Amino acid sequence: MADIKYEILEKIGEISVSPKGWTKELNLVSWNDRPGKFDIREWDPEHEKMAKGITLSKEEALKLRELLNKIDF
Repeated sequence: MADIKYEILEKIGEISVSPKGWTKELNLVSWNDRPGKFDIREWDPEHEKMAKGITLSKEEALKLRELLNKIDF
């Protein structure tokens, strides 16, 4: 399997921390030198290892925000 190149362009915020110290974060990440996408996933404390996550374009992130605003928390 080929190596995946990534660069965290902007750290937007931390969502939660696991007992093992991994943090679930929302970041703007460039994957394989492509334009940045909004990214939600868990990272180890050094940001060298990551769990599976989800990436969203700006349009998808805006739609997600719209849908979340419909929820009565």
